[in-house]
Order: sequence, then structure tokens, then C-alpha cells
Amino acid sequence: MLPQDPYILLSYVNTKLRDEYPSLSALCGGLDVSEAELAEKLSGAGYAYDPAANQFKPL
Repeated sequence: MLPQDPYILLSYVNTKLRDEYPSLSALCGGLDVSEAELAEKLSGAGYAYDPAANQFKPL
């Protein structure tokens, strides 16, 4: 289960992207979560996925 707080979620997701997954789609497939829902939740906190950096960064 993913953290519900958007800032804890951001930290969790970026750590997973850094340490375990080569892309957002790989992370979402591995954790069985919707890429769109994850991106939307983090977008609401002011972050967007940067594929070049493989992490969520401030908008």
C-alpha cells in the first residue's frame, strides 16, 4: 500500500525510482498502481515526473 500523504508518497516513489525501477511505468507495474493516478496525486502537490532524471521534480 502506498503512503497517502503526498509528500511522504513523493519521497517513497523517488526512492523506489532511484533504487529499484528504471522508469515510472516499471514502478507502476511492479507496485500494481495506476500511473495516471500516481502522477495526478503528485501533480496536486506540485510535482511532475521527469523521465530524464527518473524522478518527480517540482513543477
